[in-house]
Formats: sequence, structure tokens, C-alpha cells
Amino acid sequence: MSTENEGTAVPPAPSAPPVPVDSPAASAQEAAAPYGSAPTPPAAPPVGAAQAPSAQPHSAAGPYAYGSRQGSAPDAAWPPPPPAGPAHGAGGSAGGWGASYQPPASPPRRGRGGLIAALLIAALVAGGLGGGLGYTLAKDGDDSGSTTVSASDTGGSVKRDDGTVAAVAAKALPSTVTIQAEGAGGEGGTGTGFVFDKQGHIVTNNHVVAEAVDGGRLTATFPDGKRYDAEVVGHAQGYDVAVIKLKNAPSDLKPLPLGDSDKVAVGDSTIAIGAPFGLSDTVTTGIISAKNRPVASSDGSAGSKASYMSALQTDASINPGNSGGPLLDARGNVIGINSAIQSASNGLGGTGQAGSIGLGFAIPINQAKYVAQQLIKTGKPVYAKIGASVSLEETAGGAQISDQGAGGSEAVEPGGPADDAGLKPGDVITKLDDRVIDSGPTLIGEIWTHQPGDEVTVTYERGGKQHTVELTLGSRVGDN
Repeated sequence: MSTENEGTAVPPAPSAPPVPVDSPAASAQEAAAPYGSAPTPPAAPPVGAAQAPSAQPHSAAGPYAYGSRQGSAPDAAWPPPPPAGPAHGAGGSAGGWGASYQPPASPPRRGRGGLIAALLIAALVAGGLGGGLGYTLAKDGDDSGSTTVSASDTGGSVKRDDGTVAAVAAKALPSTVTIQAEGAGGEGGTGTGFVFDKQGHIVTNNHVVAEAVDGGRLTATFPDGKRYDAEVVGHAQGYDVAVIKLKNAPSDLKPLPLGDSDKVAVGDSTIAIGAPFGLSDTVTTGIISAKNRPVASSDGSAGSKASYMSALQTDASINPGNSGGPLLDARGNVIGINSAIQSASNGLGGTGQAGSIGLGFAIPINQAKYVAQQLIKTGKPVYAKIGASVSLEETAGGAQISDQGAGGSEAVEPGGPADDAGLKPGDVITKLDDRVIDSGPTLIGEIWTHQPGDEVTVTYERGGKQHTVELTLGSRVGDN
């Protein structure tokens, strides 16, 4: 079984990132067609509540195959027509490549003596040069006549400056591991993780270790071939983050430095490390393609619950097996955890795993760090919540508070943050702080970028009128 999220029963997530309110494209949606037929929205659970919003079936290969929406087809006019100028090999101006040869005009006839003297001088000079070159080659012990030049610095003797991909990879690879997870029934797969602290804690994705949570086996292998048994310290299905700990961890572990994902900019260079299709210690590069991309993903198993993230999008090549590996910036700081890709059909009628098409998604490290620290401290995740159930239907108009919560419960939790702020069933939340909210999954992902106790500003519509209210996020412990 693959440890990647590969299109299962999850709610669709919009493909356009939330944008600031003053953006003219704030409510625009990218044209898209989900895999399969349009899903029927399930009864919505409370935002941040125990019931995961993906409990009901949706289209089989959900929008980000790892749970997202299929992008629109390219315009029929692509590719653009060739430039008007001549192509290579076409006729050009006289004297260019392919121009006809014109023999030089015959020189005026002169005395033969002067011409012979000139030729003799040229021959003597050429002979002198040849003799000198021959002496040098003979002196070097090369009797082949070759003029090949050897470089003075090659391979390991070359100094690779800080900030180069080679330098970053050399420092980061020794702190990454390839994880083998095996369930009690023998099923499992491969993923990636990285050293979080000197105590032997390794951060990875929840879906990488899910099979081994109950009675399974975990191993972590470093690039030098050293392998360690490991155990799950804690896992957060909703965040898709897990922490494992090495048994008999070595004393010389070097944690990867954690960056600040809030300061990442679109266009920044990225370096991803992982084990795509089991090829351990693979390094790929790209850029940050987008920020705050709402993504809903699932691990592909029956009855799987959805994970939500407001993701960093990258075009660095990410494939099955990269999950849980670090996404680094140009200085080698971890800015995200590679978690999901949008995948296209292989187009061959087969059922093999699809690979990267340049749309990869990573959990921002600021969120993952908070989750990992909670898991190490208590073994359980802590989620921020507003205490209201929202519809998971993709509408692009906002996140509508449902008429009824999961299991027949009230849609607005009595005494919860939403209730205290005066929110009611039917209200449509359109912004959380300065983030535009275009659907229920987007709202969930944005709330989970915060911590319980954070003050947020909620903008909502009721009866055609817009309202704004402040509320303090509550908390929920555990996935159940």
C-alpha cells in the first residue's frame, strides 16, 4: 500500500488560494472539473469537532488526488504560434550559416622568389612550433599526440558554496530518514521523515505511519544505511502530522533547522528530500508556486477521514514516498512537510500509481512545529475550533453554517465561540481575518493554522447583509 494520499473519499477543496480582501480576484474560482461525478455533500461536522468532514463518500479520486480538484483543460490555442522570424536552417542573409562559398580573387602575379621565401619562413615557424609542442608532449610522457586538458579541481575537491543545492543537500541528507511502516496484517509502505530534536524524535506525516499505529512495526533508515526500530509517539489525523521516536537513538543526531513559513514568498527556491517510489535520499528542486492553498487529502484507505491544510504549493518533484519529508528553503531550513500532490491519470488505461505533475503541497512548518510539540508533550493533537458545523459543499460563496450538526447535534455548539459571537445556522462566513473563505474546507484549514485562544475576526453574511464579529477560538483534544 502506498503511503501517499491518492484520491479517496474526501470533500473537495477549492483550487484557488484565499487572497487578501482588497484583491479584485478575491472571490474568483479556478475553472475545474473533479474526477468522476459531482459528490453529494455529507452532513457537516462541527468545524474542528471530532467527526471528520470526509466521513461520507465523495467522488473517487477527489480533487487533490491526495484530495484536490482537477485543473481545467488548457486553452485550445496553446501552444502559441512560432515566431515570425526564420527558423533554424532557413535562408538567411549572405554570409550567414549556409551561405554559398565564393572563392577569393586571384592575387596579382609577382616574382616566384618572394613567394617561395614567404612559404619557407612560414614552414620554419610552423616547424618550430611543432617541435616545441612535440617536446612538451614527450616530456609529459604522452606519445599519443592528444591535447586533452585535465581540470585542476573535480568531484569532492570542489568547494560548494552555502546556498547551492549541493551544499544544502549535503547538510540535510544526514538528518533525513526513510520510514518503513508495516501493519499487524503485513500491509504497509514507505515514507520519509526528518530529525526534529536530539532526543530521537522524527517528524513525518500521519498517513505514513497510520498502518503501524496499532500493533505494527516501524523502522527508520538513515542515508548511511544505519537502521533503527521506532515507535509512534503521537499522530494527528486532521493535521496529517505524526511524531515517531527512534529506539536506541544515536547521540550524534543533528536536528534540521526550522524556518518561518509565514515569511516564505512565492518564487522562493525549494529543495525536497524523500524516497519517491522507494528511491531513498532523493533530492529535487523547485520554487514556491503559491501560498495558503486550501487542500483536503486522504490516505486512500476505506473509511479514511480527511486532513486539511492551508498549504505551501511547490513544483519540486514530489511522488509517492516523498510524504513526510522536509521541504527546505535555499538556506537549508525546513519550511514545510511534503504531504500531497495533485495527480493526473497515467493516460495508458492502467492502474499504476500516478506521479508528479508539478503540483505538490506541503504543511507549513509553523503549524507542523506546534502540532509536533503537542504530540511529544501529551501524545494527542489539539485543534482550534469555532464550535459550528459548516457545509462541505463547494460553493465559492463562503462557508455556510449548517442547519444541523453531525449525528443530529446542534449546528452551533451552545456556549461555544460561535454561539458567544452570535453566529447562527444559515450564516455564511466569507472571511477569517484577512483570508477570503470560499468553502467549508477552506475555513477548516484556515482555523487549523491558528492555536486555541487566538483572537480572530469573522466576517459573515446574514439576510443579504454583511457583519463582522470578534471571537476567541476554542480547543478540541484528539481526533475522536
